[in-house]
Amino acid sequence: MELFDTLSAQIRHMRLPLFAVSLSAVPFPDTPLLLMLHWHGFRQSETGHAGANKTTFRQVPASALQLTRRWNTLSLVEEEILDAAWQLGAWSLLRDERRGCNTMGAAAGEELACRQAFGDLPPVDGLESVVAEVPDSPELMRLAARRGYVSWQFRPVHGGVWRELAEDDTLSAEGLRQPPCPLAPRACRGGKAARTEYRFGRIERIIL
Repeated sequence: MELFDTLSAQIRHMRLPLFAVSLSAVPFPDTPLLLMLHWHGFRQSETGHAGANKTTFRQVPASALQLTRRWNTLSLVEEEILDAAWQLGAWSLLRDERRGCNTMGAAAGEELACRQAFGDLPPVDGLESVVAEVPDSPELMRLAARRGYVSWQFRPVHGGVWRELAEDDTLSAEGLRQPPCPLAPRACRGGKAARTEYRFGRIERIIL
């Protein structure tokens, strides 16, 4: 429930719609988790020299938070993000298991994916694309590059941009679902690259 409460507090604080949520972990007990919130919205930004300032709009940076808590198996982490995705109205939750990118034959895209998973996003037009509160991010990234990592992603309906598009008979009017989540964590593949999808949504009526 703690992850759901953290996300709900961020939604109330930012007062912006969420595009997606991701959570990344290296497969070692009690290591910090990295939570990313990708916002949909623009804010004014002044550019230019004094006397010739021009107001432009820029994408709101993503938020990266370090979650430090005790856990001994990835299934405990997955149980918590399953609960958060279920309650926030996501249609599905994706789990990506990725190998370490510091291996022979690893593609450049694997390194980029690892950096992005742990909050190292490139600047956009010279401005930061993520606001991070993750003091252990560099060490987590190095560990993930050597030993692999797991990343979960979902798109919330409650507090998200998908509210008006959601065709899902399991949701309340606010885009929420009542706990507990009916799905249980599935075993990871153990260091092999793999993708697992948990489907929550359901449509029981005929859409014309």
